[in-house]
Amino acid sequence: MEWSDVRIFLSVLRSGSYGEAARRLGVSHPTIGRRIKVLEEEAGQALFRRTSDGLVLTDAGDGIVRAAEAMEQSALSMERRLLGNHERLEGVLRIGCAEWFASHVLAPVFTELMSQHPGVVPEVIAGYRLSDLARRDVDIAFRIVPFTEPDVVQRRLLTMRYGLYGSPATVQRMADDPASVGLIFMNEAQSHFPDVAWLQERFPEARPTFSSTSRTVQSQMCVRGAGLAVLPRPLGDATAGLLRIEGDESPPSRDVWVGYHQDLKRMDRLRALIELADAMLSTTD
Repeated sequence: MEWSDVRIFLSVLRSGSYGEAARRLGVSHPTIGRRIKVLEEEAGQALFRRTSDGLVLTDAGDGIVRAAEAMEQSALSMERRLLGNHERLEGVLRIGCAEWFASHVLAPVFTELMSQHPGVVPEVIAGYRLSDLARRDVDIAFRIVPFTEPDVVQRRLLTMRYGLYGSPATVQRMADDPASVGLIFMNEAQSHFPDVAWLQERFPEARPTFSSTSRTVQSQMCVRGAGLAVLPRPLGDATAGLLRIEGDESPPSRDVWVGYHQDLKRMDRLRALIELADAMLSTTD
């Protein structure tokens, strides 16, 4: 079987539809259907069946998943090693991190990287979900939790300080009646974050008014008076219309980790980004 066809098979399996698989792979819907049909003709039996919940594997399809994933790992390993041996500083460098971190922390690093190496094109994949470095969702990732995946080279980059913020109106309301202010949180999936517990302990009588996976969205709702928010200081301090509220106790800081797959350790453009990040970002905010 051709790897390109097996890649399509795995994408359909993971997305549950031809349309979504086509979007993820950047090909047309008919191409997906045609290549799956070729695979099924070679196998002599159907690999998927349609249900009300989307496409699901037949027994025959389920029987080749492990072999298909093994082929994927071999192909991705070959791709990573070839990229890791690239001698010229040029090409796309895919970077995974939160949107606020790219905008308020890494943007100057990207600018300097592009100035020193015009052939390098940083591509930021912003989001809160953890990227899969083995599958090359991204080449390098920055995040606030250590990496647990095998074959990942990682280290702590810096310690990020956080602050308590509110609009002038919210700050005044807090001074008059602390229980009347609302609290802006991360969403339920991030409810274990230390800043959520800190806010709840600091304002036990206040009620949650808004939540989001995006720190940037939180900051804008904070500007509009939705409540108090704990934000990374590079974001909160740079957001017009917010006041940082000082107190006896500051919100807990978080370590920021950087990681990449070991097969990419020789990729010059990746190393150039890390060296610039080390030089331009302090270790304590």
